[in-house]
Amino acid sequence: MPPAASATRPPTQDAPAAARVDAAAELAAAVRGEAGRWDEHGALPDEAVRAVAAAGLLGLDLPARHGGAGATPAQLGEAVAHLGGVCGALRALLTVQGMTAAALLRWGGEAQRAHWLPALASGDRLAGFAATEREAGSALAEVGTRIEDDGEQVVVTGAKRWVTFGQSADVFLVLGRTDAGPTAVLVEGDRPGIVREPVTGQLGLRAARIAHLTFDRVRVPRENLVAPPGLGLTHTAAVALDHGRFTVAWGCVGMAEACLADAAEHAARRVQGGAPLADHQLVRSLLARSAVDAAGARALAERAAEARAGSPLGAATETVVAKYAAAGAAKAVADRAVQVLGSAGCEPGSRAGRFYRDAKVLEIIEGSPQVAELHIAERLLRQGVRG
Repeated sequence: MPPAASATRPPTQDAPAAARVDAAAELAAAVRGEAGRWDEHGALPDEAVRAVAAAGLLGLDLPARHGGAGATPAQLGEAVAHLGGVCGALRALLTVQGMTAAALLRWGGEAQRAHWLPALASGDRLAGFAATEREAGSALAEVGTRIEDDGEQVVVTGAKRWVTFGQSADVFLVLGRTDAGPTAVLVEGDRPGIVREPVTGQLGLRAARIAHLTFDRVRVPRENLVAPPGLGLTHTAAVALDHGRFTVAWGCVGMAEACLADAAEHAARRVQGGAPLADHQLVRSLLARSAVDAAGARALAERAAEARAGSPLGAATETVVAKYAAAGAAKAVADRAVQVLGSAGCEPGSRAGRFYRDAKVLEIIEGSPQVAELHIAERLLRQGVRG
C-alpha cells in the first residue's frame, strides 16, 4: 500500500455511514496507482484488505447492533462505485463479504448472526460464496454438492468453481443439496478436507484471489446450516445473489465513469495531425455515447437503491435491471475508452484496458444478460396481464 493510503486516516468502526463513504473515496484515490500492479501480480495484497476493513466498509450496510454502520442502499452504492472505479478486486471484496452477511442477516439464526456478522463487519473474518459448479453456473438448481446429515454434524462433499477470494476466505457460504432439497451451510476454511486450487491468468478480476474448491467429506456442526433444508436456493442464495447484483451494478457505474473520464482527458490533451484529438467528430461521438451510457447506468442504479430502501424484498427486478444495464454500459464505455486511448489503452497498467477485461466478467456473473432478460420480460408480462 502506498504511503498516501495510510494518510487518508480512514474512520473507526463507529463512524457514521456518510463518513465511511467519504473514506471509500479517499481510499480509492490513494490506491489508484497500485491497482494495475495488483492485477498484474494476480492478488489483492493483505494491506489493501486491511485498509478496506479499517475504513469500516465491509459492514457498511449492516445494522449497528451487528457491527455495521446502517448505511442506506444509496450510500452503499456510492462507496462501491468509488472502489469499483479503481479496482475490480476491491469492489469484489465488498460484494462477497456483503453477500454472505446479507444471507445471514435475513435467514441466519440469532446465534449465527451474533457470531458471524460482527466478525464479517470488522474484517476479522473474510467470506466467500461457493455456489457455482462445473455443471451449475446460471442454473444453480442443478448443484451437485451433497450436504448429508450425520447426527450432530453434516458432511459436505463436492466441488465449487470460480469462488471469489476462495484462496483466502475464512468461511464459505456453500450451496448444496440434501435429500429434502437445496440448502446452504457455513463451512470454515480451516476444516480438514478443503482443497483450494488458485485460479490465475483468467480474463478479468485477476486480483480477486479466485479459487476452485473441493470439499472432501468436510464435517461441520449442524448449527452451521442456514435456513431449513429446501430453502437454500430460493431463500438463502437468492438473498446473497440479489445483494451481489446490486453491488456489481454500482461497481460497473464506477467503472464506466472512470473509463469515460480517462477517455475524455486523453482526447482533450492528445494532439494528432496538428489538432487535439477531441476536435475529431468521430471521437466526440464516442465520448457522447459513453456519457449517455454512464449516466443511464447511474440513474438505474439509483432507482434500484431507492426501491431497496423502500422494500428490499420487493426490489429484485429493479436490481436486475440495474445490473444488466450497468454491466452493459461498463463494457461499452471501456471498449470506447480503449478505442480513444489507442495504444495507451492497450499498455500494461491501463485502467481502461483492465476494465475492458473486467467488464465482460461482470456482465456474466450474478446472472448473465440472457438470464436477466428473461427475468425482466417475465415481470413485464405479469404486469401486463394484471393490467
